[in-house]
Amino acid sequence: MMRVYTLRSPGLWFLSGFLAIAFSMVYAESHVAPQEPFAPTAPVAPKMPALKQAAPQNIKPVSKAGAEHVVQTPQDQHQARWNPIHFKPAIDKASNEQCLACHSDVLEDKVLETSPAGVKANEALAWYQTLDTYEGEQQTFHQRHLTSKMAKQLMDLKCSTCHQGHDPGVEISYLIQSGQVKQKIRKLVDPDICVMCHGKFDASTMPGLAGDWIKVRDTYNNNCNVCHAIFRTRRHQVNYLNPDAIEKAGDISGDSCYGCHGGRAWYNTAYKYPRHRWPGMSLLEPDWAKTRPKESNPRFLQGFDPFKEKNRIKKQIMQKLEEIEILQDSMK
Repeated sequence: MMRVYTLRSPGLWFLSGFLAIAFSMVYAESHVAPQEPFAPTAPVAPKMPALKQAAPQNIKPVSKAGAEHVVQTPQDQHQARWNPIHFKPAIDKASNEQCLACHSDVLEDKVLETSPAGVKANEALAWYQTLDTYEGEQQTFHQRHLTSKMAKQLMDLKCSTCHQGHDPGVEISYLIQSGQVKQKIRKLVDPDICVMCHGKFDASTMPGLAGDWIKVRDTYNNNCNVCHAIFRTRRHQVNYLNPDAIEKAGDISGDSCYGCHGGRAWYNTAYKYPRHRWPGMSLLEPDWAKTRPKESNPRFLQGFDPFKEKNRIKKQIMQKLEEIEILQDSMK
């Protein structure tokens, strides 16, 4: 028969507990997991640089021909994350050259010549190449938006157009990618910025269209300006586009318009473009337009003074009201 011994004395209970704690401490010291290189042993609140510094520290000046790639250690990267250029208000005035001084790899990377499945890039079309308005070989995301022929011709995108600062607590960084720091992986880019050019074509807001543009475009000779020569004539006046070049491209082919207005749709949601008043615009507002903003986000305005525009619209409304009043008097 097996005997079971119990510790009835408080002294023995204390002694056994003390021995257990001592044994666990000795075992822990002999089995400490090796520290990853550069991994912080304790959270340390980094000191914020002075706000008067507008560009990252410890970077070489950028030449006009292109940004120089800067090799930084993980400690340098951690320091740079807290530079004021990554936060408001400095980021609103940050130039592409300042951003590319550290992030030049986004333009240097190239697409794979052969995919993991064995598909060769020069023998296949990416989704963005299926439109006639795209020219050239496959390019990376940032190259298509900054350095491609179309980007230079029709766009004026800046790094700060999409990247408006971040939260270092949840952002993705080189330290995370290399496994040296355990953080959540999340890039803080507002999807509404993407929808401005990659939203669904919204035929319901265009009276007279029987359906999606790709189905009815032959009826209009693939020319958006058949209607838009009269309606919504004040458009594209934003600082991330080249308005004059876009209008000229639209005169040549409606594909240039449809490319951003449904042809490159990433989302099944249509962007609610602001309805800036245009000459001859009706004072009667359709139901679908009542939820539309009347002004663009001030951050995207191109040489536009909201105060002057507000006074212009007010004056235009007063003139319309006077015309209506004269018309009513004549009908009495």
